[in-house]
This record gives sequence, C-alpha cells and structure tokens, in this order.
Amino acid sequence: MKKIITGEELYDCEAKAIELLCGTVKKTLGPRGSNAIIDHSLMSPFITTDGVTIARNIESEDERINTILTLAKEASIKTDETVGDGTTTTLVLLESIFKSGLAKIREGINPHILKNELDDALESIIEEIKKESKIPTEENYYDIASIAASNKSIGKLLTSLYLKLKSGSAIKLYESKTSETYTKIINGYSFEPILASPYFFNNTSEITYKNSLILIMTREVNEIEEISEIINYTIEKRIPLVILANDYTEEVINEVLSLNFNKITNVTLLKLPEYGLHQMDVLKDLEVISKAKIVKASDEISLNSLGKCEEIKITKDLAIISNNLKSEAIKRHINKLKERVKTMDDDFELDFLNNRLAKLTNGIGIIYVGATTTTEAREKKMRFDDALCALNCATNGIIPGSGLILLKIKENLEAKKSGSTILKEALDKPFMQILENVGVNPNDIYNKIKENDFNVIYNALENKFEPISKTKVIDPTAVVITSLKNAVSIAGILLTTSSLIINEFKENNSYNINNEI
Repeated sequence: MKKIITGEELYDCEAKAIELLCGTVKKTLGPRGSNAIIDHSLMSPFITTDGVTIARNIESEDERINTILTLAKEASIKTDETVGDGTTTTLVLLESIFKSGLAKIREGINPHILKNELDDALESIIEEIKKESKIPTEENYYDIASIAASNKSIGKLLTSLYLKLKSGSAIKLYESKTSETYTKIINGYSFEPILASPYFFNNTSEITYKNSLILIMTREVNEIEEISEIINYTIEKRIPLVILANDYTEEVINEVLSLNFNKITNVTLLKLPEYGLHQMDVLKDLEVISKAKIVKASDEISLNSLGKCEEIKITKDLAIISNNLKSEAIKRHINKLKERVKTMDDDFELDFLNNRLAKLTNGIGIIYVGATTTTEAREKKMRFDDALCALNCATNGIIPGSGLILLKIKENLEAKKSGSTILKEALDKPFMQILENVGVNPNDIYNKIKENDFNVIYNALENKFEPISKTKVIDPTAVVITSLKNAVSIAGILLTTSSLIINEFKENNSYNINNEI
C-alpha cells in the first residue's frame, strides 16, 4: 500500500528534515566549527568536520522525513561533486531559503512564482559575486588550502606540491603506513597495475626492470603459444618483459610463473588499466611513450609489436614507466591533449585529461597522510582532500572569505519581490553561522565591518580584523557560486512539491519503532 502525504503534514515533514540535516551540519562551519563522530558498520567510528560526509550519514526513523532527507542531501552532495568544498555553506543557505520560502507560501504566494523569483534573484547575485573575483597569487593558494583544511601545516605542504606540479589533478592522497605525513613526486608515466597473479611479486613488494620490453594487447591471451615468439626472444636476449592484455587463462599465467620461478625469464603479466574509453586513452599514451604497437583482436603478435621501457617499477599500488618524454612524437601527443583541454566542458573528463598531461610533463605527486591512529589519519586525509578541491577551484578566481562578499551584496541588494527578499535574508547566514560557531556576537562584528564600508574582514581563526586587501581569509569564487546555486535549486524543488508518496508499511514500521522506544 502507498500512503500520500500533502498539505501542512508535508510542510511539517520538510521543515523537520531540513532542521535535522542543516541544524546538525551547520555547527561544523568555519575554523572553529565543532567535530562530528560518525559510527560505521564496517569500521571504527571516525571524526570529521566535512559537511557532505556528515550529511550523507544523517537519517531519520520516520520514513516520511527520511525520504525528504535523501532529496535535501543532494544540495550538499552536488556541491561536493562539482567543486569539492562549500558543502556546509550550501546547507546553511538551504535552511534559510527554505524556511523563508515556506513562510511566504503559507502567506499565500504561489510556489512556482516564488521559485521563478528565486531563480531570477540568483542570477543577479552571481553576477555581483563575479565582479568581486580576482586571480589568485601563489600566497593566496596557501591561504586557501589552509582555510579549507583548517590547518596551516596541511596548507603549506599541499600548496608547495601543488605549485611544483601546476595541477591538482596530478596529486593523489594515500594513508601513510607510519605516523609521518610526507610527499613524493613521481616522474614518469604511471598507472594502477592489475597483476594477473599476486605470485609475480615472488616475496618482494616491488618489481623493477631496466631496459625491458613491453607488449600491449586489447585481447585475451588464451594459449602460451600466442606469445611464445616473444617469450623465446626475451630468453635469447635475456631481456625482461611486461605484457598488458585484457586477460589471461590460468594455463598462460601458470606457464609464465613457472618460467620465472626457474629463472628462465623475467616476465610480468598485467591486465589492462582503467575501463572503457579511459582505457584506450591510457593505452594510447603508453603506445606513444614506449613506441609499442597495440595488438588488437585480429592482429598478429610479432616482435614488431614490442615497445621499450628504460625502466619500469611495479608495486601493489603503482606502475611507473620511465622513458625519455621529450621526443617529438610525445611533444605532438601532449599538444593534442592540451587542445582537447581547451574545449572540454565535462569536469570529470577534464580532470582525467589533466591527470594524463601531468604524467607526461611534470609528473604526479603523492601525499602519504600519517597519524597516530587510523581515526586521526582518516580525518586528516579528509582535510587534505577539502584543501585540494579548494585549490583546484581557486584557479578560476577568488574572493574574500568568511561570507563577507555575500554580506556586502546583501547590503546593496534591492529586494522588490518575494524571491529576492528571501535570498537577501539568506546571504548573511554563512557569516553569522561562522561567528556563532566561534562564540562571538555576530552583530558586533557585522557593525564594525559595515562602519568600515566592507573594507575589513574578521579573521575568525585568529580573532582579529584585517584589511580586505591583505587578508588571508579567502574563498574560491566557484565554491561560493556553486553553494548558492545548489541551495536555491533544492529549496525550489522542496517548495514546489505538493505531495509525498511512500510505502505505508515503511511508515508503519517507523511508527512501531518510535512506540517501542
């Protein structure tokens, strides 16, 4: 059976869902925001201030509220997917917009008219935000990373690596096996290896071949005879060999392992990295780097298919091919990728392209995040991740942070319609919440900023006012705009929803659970 919920009952459920979600998450906003401890069924509880992580874990025993929560979380989740930061700010804005919008609807305004007014007001506010934006300096990058991580040492370490590599797509985060946090720059083309069998490591954690051959195939190797000519050549010349293929039969794997065990060959069988179109892109890079010829389904395997690697290192996590990356063929390949970057409008594909470029040029950086405990390491890694996302966004522009620009826009915004009035009321909420979490009077701070014509900013971390021209309190422009967009989007959806349909047995189960408690 289905149950339909409408009218005031629906509005009450929406209000409770927003209060539960936003009221919980907003307490973590800013440099003095509090932590949340999250239980996990598969691992020990962990601590975080990351808004989207907290939001994902918020649930209700009331199925009506839980259904609305799932929708409301999308505001924060979408912000995280788009810019990787600003997820808590999104929910602070969402709470204000929804509450004010609901009050207007209860007064009699048509929800769809209100949504259109919100959308119109949003566009004008975004234009004002863009006017305040500027291109960051190297010092600005450090400030942005430090603020996003709420940690200066994280900001310093990450920014140093970021500026060396000139790309956030080239930085990967791993948990360290020790309590130390350290960085490593890997020069050469790297990819995640998939060994055909773990026995290829043969009691070692790393395979290193000097002046080895490489064979790349997009098909499965079903019989050892298919690669016997290649194997015999490596035996004769005493040259190590790495094969990348779609898959191998057990017979082929066991034959090669036996040859290795008896020290007749040095051959490692890898499965193809990545999937789909990304797989072909990586194979194309490897083909150019090694001068191998990719063997396709109908092609013959011959010595002419082989490429060369000056050095190849394979660990459980990474395979690195070190070849001369300054040949004319590689330069042409890099230039083609750079042209594709200029026309790419898909963020996920752009990130993948930039990652390929980094491997072919400056290399990639790895940050090994260490801590005393696993719980601390996880929390620290999330801070690094937030800071890295903030750096990537900052490339396109920055604005003074701590909600100052939204505060300034609010002061000058003309609110002629209900939608613009609601957004105007919401614009100061991130600023107010940051200061509330610090434990100071927001109104006193606001009056001081207004007296100085918005040319000073309050540094909540250091508890002092700073000239806006010298402040280190900075936000990426894209983060602020994305937060506002997603808050308005989800608020508009909730406000224009007139009915909620759920399974009645679920609703009854929720009721029984509550009664038992």
